[in-house]
Amino acid sequence: MKHEIPSSLASGLYIGGQWREASDGGTFPVYDPAREEKIADVANGTVEDAIAAVDAASAAFAGWAARKPRERAEILRRAFDILTREKGRFARLMTLENGKSLADSLGEMAYAAEFFRWYAEEAVRNIGTVMHSPASGARILAHHKPAGVALLITPWNFPAAMGTRKIGPALAAGCTVVIKPASETPLTMLALMEVLEEAGVPAGVVNALASRASGAVADVMLHDPRVRVVSFTGSTAVGRTLLKSAADNIVKPAMELGGNAPFIVCADGDIDAAVEGALVAKMRNMGEACTAANRFYVHDSVHDEFAEKLAARMGAMRMGHGLEGAEVGALVNADTRDKVAGFVEDAVAKGARALCGGRRHEGRGFFYPPTVLVDVPDTAKLLCDEIFGPVAALQRFSGEDEVVRKANETEYGLVAYIYTRDQKRGLGLAEKLEFGMIGLNRGLVSDAAAPFGGVKQSGLGREGGHEGLMEFLETQYVSAEW
Repeated sequence: MKHEIPSSLASGLYIGGQWREASDGGTFPVYDPAREEKIADVANGTVEDAIAAVDAASAAFAGWAARKPRERAEILRRAFDILTREKGRFARLMTLENGKSLADSLGEMAYAAEFFRWYAEEAVRNIGTVMHSPASGARILAHHKPAGVALLITPWNFPAAMGTRKIGPALAAGCTVVIKPASETPLTMLALMEVLEEAGVPAGVVNALASRASGAVADVMLHDPRVRVVSFTGSTAVGRTLLKSAADNIVKPAMELGGNAPFIVCADGDIDAAVEGALVAKMRNMGEACTAANRFYVHDSVHDEFAEKLAARMGAMRMGHGLEGAEVGALVNADTRDKVAGFVEDAVAKGARALCGGRRHEGRGFFYPPTVLVDVPDTAKLLCDEIFGPVAALQRFSGEDEVVRKANETEYGLVAYIYTRDQKRGLGLAEKLEFGMIGLNRGLVSDAAAPFGGVKQSGLGREGGHEGLMEFLETQYVSAEW
C-alpha cells in the first residue's frame, strides 16, 4: 500500500522566525523506514547556520526573559491546545519518518503536548526565598533567573516528546533556544515550529536546525559564550563527547543518556499483571527507548509461566507498516535492525533459546520480529548494552540479594521495574537498586509531572516536574539589610 506523503512539509532551517535554506544550499534525505522510500529533502545546517541560530536566540533573549511569567505561560498553553488539535496529523508524520505504529505515535503526541501544559503551569511557580541570616543578621534573598541561550539536542526515537520536554521548561524559565533534531527524524520537530509560531512564540525565541554535521554544529555552539545550557537526550557515548565540549565554556549540562533496564518479577508477583507491564516496558516504540526493559530477571518459581505468557503475547503482535494498523512497526534504520539481529544471534549461539521470533525479517523495511529469549547466558552481549529493539532476554533468579547484584551490574542507572504483591518488599528492593527511576508494579514511568532521569552513566539532571524547570535557571543570591 502506498502511503500519501503530506504535500506541505516544513523542511528548511527555522532561524529568527524565518524559514531559510542552508548557507551552502545543501540538503539530506529523510526516509520511511518501513518502505525504504524517501519522504523529503531537508536543509542540512552548517556551522555558519548554527552561529546564525545562536545570533537569533541571543537577540531575542532579553525581551523573552523580561516577559511576565503569565504571558509565557499562556503561550505554552496555546501550544498545548494546538498540538492536541493537530495530534493526528503529527502522529501520521511521525510514523512515516520514524517507523513506529500509529498507536505509539498517538500516545507520544499526548505525552508531548502535556509538557507544554505542565510547563505553562510551572512558568508561574519560579519561587525564591527570603530569610534572616542567623549569624550576620543580613537578609538573604535567593531568586532564580533564566540561564540564557539553551542548546537542545534531541534523539530520533521520540521525535516530538523529546523536543517538547526541553522546549517547555526552557521557555517557561525565560530562556531562548536552538534545537537540533536527529537527522533521521527532523520533520516532526520542524512541523512543531509552525505550532509555536501560531501559539505566539516571538521570532528568535525558538530556532530549529537539522544537520548531518551534528558534531561540528554542536561543537561550535557549545564554544559560543552566549550558550549557557546544553540539554541532550541520546547515547552515553555522544553525551561524553558533548560534556567535553561543554567543559571549555562551563556550559550547564542536562544529560539524559543510555539505559539498561532490569525488569524483576518476584515469586509473589501477579504474573498476568507483570506480562502486561512487560509488554509496555518492552514493546513501547518497538523497544527503541532508553526506558525499555532490557534484562528480565524472573524468579525460578514463576519463570516458565511468565516466559510462556509473554512469548504468546509478543508472538501474536502483528508486524507491518505503522499506518496500516500494525502493532509492531519498522526500526528506524538498517544499522539499528542489524544491531538487534546481531544481539539475538550472539545470545542463541551461546545457548539461549527463542520462544518466539529470533529470525531476521526477509523483505523490504527495517523490521525485526518480537522475540523472547530464555536460558540467556551471562556472556550474552545484549545483557551489557541497550538492545533498542523488540527483544526480551530472560534469566532466572532465586534470591533477592542475587537479583539486586545482577540488576546493579551495569554502568547505567536510568530505570528499573519491579513486580511484587508485597509493597514492603517492592520498596525495599527499590532502595537497593542503583537507578534514578523505579516502576513498581508499573511498566511505564514517563510522566510530564515527574523528575525523569538517571544516575551513574545514564545522565545528569532531571527533565519533567519542577526539577526540569530548574535546569534552565540560575540561582542568584542578594545580601541586604533593612
